Formats: sequence, structure tokens, C-alpha cells
Amino acid sequence: MRWLLLFLGGVLALALGVSALVGELPLTVSQYREAFRHLGSGPGEILWQIRAPRAVAAAVVGAALGLAGAVMQGLLRNPLADPGVLGVSALAGLGAAAAIAAGLATMPGLVEAAALAGAMIGGALVALLAIRLRTPETLILFGVAISSASGALTALVFNLSPSPVATSEVLNWLLGSVENRDWRDIGLALIPACAGTGLCAYSAVGLRMLVLGEETAASSGLPMARFRACAVAGAALLTGAAVALAGIIGFVGLAAPHLTRGSVSDDPARTLAPSAFAGAILLVVADLFARLVPTDEELKLGVVTAMVGAPLFALVAWRAARSWRR
Repeated sequence: MRWLLLFLGGVLALALGVSALVGELPLTVSQYREAFRHLGSGPGEILWQIRAPRAVAAAVVGAALGLAGAVMQGLLRNPLADPGVLGVSALAGLGAAAAIAAGLATMPGLVEAAALAGAMIGGALVALLAIRLRTPETLILFGVAISSASGALTALVFNLSPSPVATSEVLNWLLGSVENRDWRDIGLALIPACAGTGLCAYSAVGLRMLVLGEETAASSGLPMARFRACAVAGAALLTGAAVALAGIIGFVGLAAPHLTRGSVSDDPARTLAPSAFAGAILLVVADLFARLVPTDEELKLGVVTAMVGAPLFALVAWRAARSWRR
């Protein structure tokens, strides 16, 4: 476990370094030297105020989604679960879309706050359901209902959008991106993300007990309802922070746990930290790819992750179907 985390941490550091040093505008060796010596110089502004915050923002979002995905898959005991399965992502997107359509995008931080508020509403609702509902299938069905209702309301926002400009802004937000994010945005997102990480760490013991089955977990003497509620609340906080910082990014929460689970013997508690590292690596690399692909318009980060994640989702579903038929 320790060596796995050290390896993933080294890969993440390398990905962050490459993402910060490489960009559409090439810099010479002398300009890099100037950027490190004089932070306020032109090259310094490019390196430390544009590229570095963008790379770190991608890492924060990826780590949040990877950790949330691992928690959801452990809680629901379903390899196809991800942070959006309970409708939290959809509600966060709805909050941001409504704020943009209402003309609040001109006020700094309000769109992000609306996205986080939507995630918190969704998380509180699902956490209450998680306390009362013991079967993961029922919780998933409620999540699908929440997600569908949120999607319908988001479509209504598009339908009632006051102008084509607002419609375009809503669409750009929902496609996901870490472009133009600064250190202040990252700091604000880290507050709910750290709280969510703490709740997920607390729920790790309960996730391990759920592997033995619902009845065994309930008879263990542990407060499983509390663990389940903390897991949902933690995943909701992480998802809300990710959506507030980057919009809706799909499939990272699904893919990251699958990339690391085999290395920790399918233990859901030991999967949490490696999944966060794997999610951060995936999104930093995806953002670098989005920046460097030679297109007239920069690819949106959500588009890149969907292009990679959709085939992976199909592969996981196919393998799960084979195991179910046995």
C-alpha cells in the first residue's frame, strides 16, 4: 500500500510538472529560468498564474471525483457506481445552470456557490435516504429519480434561458473545464473537499464491513447507519467541490477505483487513497491533452473524459454482466 501511494504520488508530481511547463505557447530555456527567478515577469505569470493553477485545479477535481467514486462503489457494492449515480452531480449542475441563467455569473463566486449548494441539497437528501434504506438497490433507484428530475429541470433552464449568451454559458459550464481557474478558486474548493475527505475516511471501516454483507455488518455492533450517512455526505461534498471548480466531469469517479482496486485486494477501505491519486493523475493528463490537441476551439475537459470513459464504462459493464451470468 505504501509503495503504491509513493508510486502514484510520483506519477502525479510528474504529471503536474509537465502540465505546468508545457503549453500552447512554448517557452525557451531562458524564459523558464526567468519564470523561476522573477515570479512577476511575463513568463512567470504564464507559469505560476495560468498553467500551475490550472494543473492543480485538475488534480484537486480528479482526486475529489476519484475518492467519491471509490466511496460510492464501496457503499453500493456496485462496480458501475460513480459520484453521479445518486444525482448529486446533476443537482450541482442544476444549481450552477440556474445561477448563470439568472445573470449571477457576473458576481464572483456565486455560480460556484450555487453548484455547491445544489450538491449539498442532493447530499442531504440522499444521506437521509441512506439512513432509512438498507438496500443499495433502493438507494440507486432514488438516485436515478433525483438525477432524472435534475436533468429535466436543467433542460427547462435551457428552454427558458433569457438569451443565447446565457445558454452558451450554461452549456460551457456543463461541459466541464478548469480553464482560467486561479489559486483563490482552488482554495475555496478545498474547504468542502477537505470536509468530504474527512467524512469518507471516517466511513472506511463501515465500507469494509459491508463487504461481508448487510446482515453481518448490521450485527457487528458498528453504527452502520451513521457510517452510510457519512459516506454519502462525504461523497456529496467532494462532488460538489469538483462541480463548483470545474463543472460536470464524467467517468473519472468510475475509472479511478478500477485502476487501483486490484492492487489493494479489492478492499474498499484501502481503495480510497489510491483512487484519489489515480483520479488526480487521470484529470491532469486529460486536461493536458485537451490543451495540446490542435483544434480551433479548445476541447472541453468533460468531453475528453467522456471519450475515454465511455468505452471503459462499457468494458466494466460487460465484465460485470459476465460475472452475473455465472
